[in-house]
Amino acid sequence: MLKAYIVSTGTELLLGQTPDTNSLFISRALTQMGIKVMGKAVVGDNHEYIRRAFSTGLETTDLVICSGGLGPTRDDLTKQVVCEVLGCKLERRPEEEECIKEFFARRHRRMPDSNLRQALFPSDAEALPNPLGTAPGMYLEKDGKTIVLLPGPPREMEPMFRAEVAPRLRRRVGQQKQVVLSRVIKVLGPGESQVEEMLQEVLEDPQGAAIALLAQDGEIHIRITLEDSLERATRTLQELEDRIIGVMGWHVVGFDQDTLPEVVGKLLREAGLQVAFAESCTGGLAAKLITDLPGSSEFFWGGAVSYANEAKMELLGVSESTLSEYGAVSPETAKEMARGIRERAGVDIGISITGIAGPGGGSSEKPVGLVYMGLADNREVKVKEQRFIGGREAVRILTAKSALDWLRRYLIGRG
Repeated sequence: MLKAYIVSTGTELLLGQTPDTNSLFISRALTQMGIKVMGKAVVGDNHEYIRRAFSTGLETTDLVICSGGLGPTRDDLTKQVVCEVLGCKLERRPEEEECIKEFFARRHRRMPDSNLRQALFPSDAEALPNPLGTAPGMYLEKDGKTIVLLPGPPREMEPMFRAEVAPRLRRRVGQQKQVVLSRVIKVLGPGESQVEEMLQEVLEDPQGAAIALLAQDGEIHIRITLEDSLERATRTLQELEDRIIGVMGWHVVGFDQDTLPEVVGKLLREAGLQVAFAESCTGGLAAKLITDLPGSSEFFWGGAVSYANEAKMELLGVSESTLSEYGAVSPETAKEMARGIRERAGVDIGISITGIAGPGGGSSEKPVGLVYMGLADNREVKVKEQRFIGGREAVRILTAKSALDWLRRYLIGRG
């Protein structure tokens, strides 16, 4: 089985100024291909530490993938260090020099001479094209080891990995006897201990797989990892997935890289329906989650952040008597908010959210974390009560996601 080591370079990563999203992307991609990631290192722009990271990776694994350090400045050291570790020299590539010059010419910019350093490669290495920047990548197989160098900016690194690196690695994976396959099943509703209890029989008989439960932003992610032949791993993974879905049922909101807003958006698009939100305690967070999706205007009309009682009355038509008698956080108010946003927007579905996010504002009758949500369509208005535990942000994100999940279940006919 191919084993990999990931290196991310850049002092900005160590300072916390830039998140290391590259290693996360590469880890996921390798695992999905059946390559086992054994470790990773994040190092600054320091010659000695980069050398140590590559030496560790080459001593312990078959494949070292590094992002960063391919630029034209003095602190871009990656190729130089790799050559030292392998005992080879950098050579000029005229064709790569032309590509770099053309990159600047197309943008009508003067090219600094230092950029030509990016056209230096070991003699046996393949240069990987980078249409989005001046730093070509590198793919090198030497003495049974593979080294891949990728640019640091994610907008350059990810397309290069998909187009140039992944096809080469898949060919190698096809020759190996064993693979690592992983699947993440995402559920929303029950807590971590409840999910563990529900899946007790599956966890007691995992069929040779490693099954882990991970709590993340109100969701529970059930991760299955299998190491076996491709045929057996694929079959067992599907069997375990079917068993888990059979137990979790409608709590399953997606798989792997799926997000709840993406799932909801897809269902709305397929049904040809439009939705509008009326939010109070979430302050527009539910709308933010859905509008993070490109093209969401196709199914999302918009929303109203009706925080004060006056906003609920003027924007949504909630009656003063309802607010006076039952309060802003009540089933009655949630019902009128949902109906009001649907009628004013002229859409198929209206969703409302009103609650107490805290840390203050709660009482014995209406504690912090109490939330009411409404869902209005052309037939009726339904109201749901939820009670969440946590700080203000936790309550807000749980509420927004629960509203989206209620919409998801409504769209698949479960209400």
